[in-house]
Amino acid sequence: MKLGQFRVSPRSVTLAAVLVGMVSLAIGAHAALNKRSLDVAKALAVADTTGSVTIKPSRVALVIGNGHYPDANRPLKQSINDARALTTILRRDGFDVIMIEDANKDDMHRAVSRLKSKIGPETTAMLFFSGFGIQSGRESYMIPVDAQIWKEIDVRHDGLSVESVLGAMKERGAKVKLAVIDASRRNPYERRFRAYSHGLAPINVPDNALILSSATPGQVVDDAGGQYSLLMAELLKSLDTPNAGAEAVFSKTRVAVSRATDGEQVPTVSSSLAEDVPLKADAAIASRKAGS
Repeated sequence: MKLGQFRVSPRSVTLAAVLVGMVSLAIGAHAALNKRSLDVAKALAVADTTGSVTIKPSRVALVIGNGHYPDANRPLKQSINDARALTTILRRDGFDVIMIEDANKDDMHRAVSRLKSKIGPETTAMLFFSGFGIQSGRESYMIPVDAQIWKEIDVRHDGLSVESVLGAMKERGAKVKLAVIDASRRNPYERRFRAYSHGLAPINVPDNALILSSATPGQVVDDAGGQYSLLMAELLKSLDTPNAGAEAVFSKTRVAVSRATDGEQVPTVSSSLAEDVPLKADAAIASRKAGS
């Protein structure tokens, strides 16, 4: 066959072009698939040797300062100051803080819901409350500023129990539960009850938790003069202790308050911690590195 007799039809050229295009698309798709596989491999490289992905621990806190109660003779100015001061320190030390002042019942429940949404398996979760507290049915209740309390059953209806918030932390799987409750005050509702108990009830401590209360169960504390309550003033000092863990800070605060009042006010520290928990961000990071 002579070369001059070989002819290429337009249709053949078109088919060849289509074929080349399909091959190019296939090569491009294959390259993209390989790139995606490499990206997935890089992502999986952050997992540890056991195959589980490392979750970054978080530190969250709910801080409530209630000072203006319509039924009280005068505002609790220290409660607001305490909440603001603690919020500043906790944020400095790496906590994500939800802070509310003069909270009504709905405010407090919404804040607890926000706290729950931030809690994961590696979270250190903290609750602080300063205001009026009442014990009822062997539980301690934090009282919102809009509470309508005329009899003891109203405490359980309008109040928010400390145990319920600790229970929410546990339900969400928080690794560590912390609470500071400064509410052992003579509340303005007691004269309305036929029978009542002063101060707070013993607080049930869930697993791996630490609780600091401003006084022993059943004791009532009168607010002294000053910008902060005595418990908060000593807690702020203790929080500035270098590399101190939560249990050490709470215990130091307890001793300082007891000495300052010659034993008339003795805070309660209740712990079920497996090990002490660093409160400062840099100390917490160092502790995780040491344990890894």
